Amino acid sequence: MSDNSKPKVKAPRVNHETKAFWDATGEGKLLVKKCNDCGENHFYPRSLCPFCFSDNTEYLESAGRGVIYSYSVTRRTKEPWAIAYVTLEEGPTMMTNIIDCDFDNLNIGQSVEVAFVDTGEGTAVPFFRPV
Repeated sequence: MSDNSKPKVKAPRVNHETKAFWDATGEGKLLVKKCNDCGENHFYPRSLCPFCFSDNTEYLESAGRGVIYSYSVTRRTKEPWAIAYVTLEEGPTMMTNIIDCDFDNLNIGQSVEVAFVDTGEGTAVPFFRPV
């Protein structure tokens, strides 16, 4: 197995809508948005709720746990990698990478937890690893 624990990631583009999210990742926190009008949680960080289009949203700290909804392993590169949709305990499903594991042992429905990969620029990218 190759070392999947230290993927190289670029720092994200930060704007006024996503600044709080990326600041939190630098502190090891995963945030999702909650709509105070319809009650739905959603991911990715944006001002308007994708369910009811309300702008009455706020950040909620995620427990950082979820399950793999779907995944794909790419092996046609120098270093294999896995991309996945992970459904968080709070409800939203997010696209991410799976790290720190043997890709042959991944399964749909497998429990995962967030693992932040530092970009070296004050932010970190939330990836997941099997529990």
